[in-house]
Amino acid sequence: MGLTVRGIIPAMVTPLTRNERVDEDGLRDVINYLIESGVHGVFVCGSQGESYALRDEERRRVIEISVDEVNGRVPVYAGTGAVTTTETVELSRYAADVGADAVTVVTPYFIRPSQDELYMHYRRVAEAVDCPVVMYNNPARTGVSLGAETVKRLAEIENIVGIKDSSGDLTLTAQYIMECPDEFSVLAGRDSLILATLLYGGKGAVAATANVAPKIVVGIYESFIHGDLERARELQFKLLPLRLAFNLGTFPAVVKEAMILMGRPSGPARSPVSRLPEGKRKKLKEILSELGLLPQGAGDE
Repeated sequence: MGLTVRGIIPAMVTPLTRNERVDEDGLRDVINYLIESGVHGVFVCGSQGESYALRDEERRRVIEISVDEVNGRVPVYAGTGAVTTTETVELSRYAADVGADAVTVVTPYFIRPSQDELYMHYRRVAEAVDCPVVMYNNPARTGVSLGAETVKRLAEIENIVGIKDSSGDLTLTAQYIMECPDEFSVLAGRDSLILATLLYGGKGAVAATANVAPKIVVGIYESFIHGDLERARELQFKLLPLRLAFNLGTFPAVVKEAMILMGRPSGPARSPVSRLPEGKRKKLKEILSELGLLPQGAGDE
């Protein structure tokens, strides 16, 4: 549908104030920082963006601000997934109407639908909007995984153009790539597997670590595209400690804590998720320092 889904697309945080309101100025700041760092798109209102914790009007506002601030510089992928098909369709239509370049739709969570139900869910969403649809497979968070055969069927629908795979299962990722047309984009959703996904034939990644280290993550992709596999491998391994640091706290606190340490707008995650305790915060700070990501004087909040 005219959009080539490729490259490094940060799974953006939603900056919050100290009292957990959406920080609209902070959101604009993060968008500009990421675009200036060379990313190929932005994904707002995903799991890293705490979509599950945002009220409907907040999600709509985040999408609207993002489209306005990006202003056509890179594609905006709006996270519009919900438990029910009706709610997903409504939010997807809104995102398309305000100018999002594509909607990214996570599988319905909690209810664990069958593969046939997943097929009909995505088909109905695709039929309801005039923009590209990117599917989002994250079984660890949702309790359900999109099977390769289901994705193959859905890839036949004209405006279903790709999938973000956060399963961490490279065999499944390879099946998606093998079963779907060449123009269908399979994106890594596990930041430790960006290069592996590219080697299999994937088109890029939707990466939470790109909030913190966008130039490193973009470097993996650009090095690969230009045939410098050794450099891509070097950068992938350089990124690994940051990805492993996600285990220091409750999702999505670690990325937000890292951004605070760097002096970037982020704020807390929404309650009940809390800030990292001092010992783990110190460990995260050491990782950021080793990566050269701590400006002098940052991280004192």
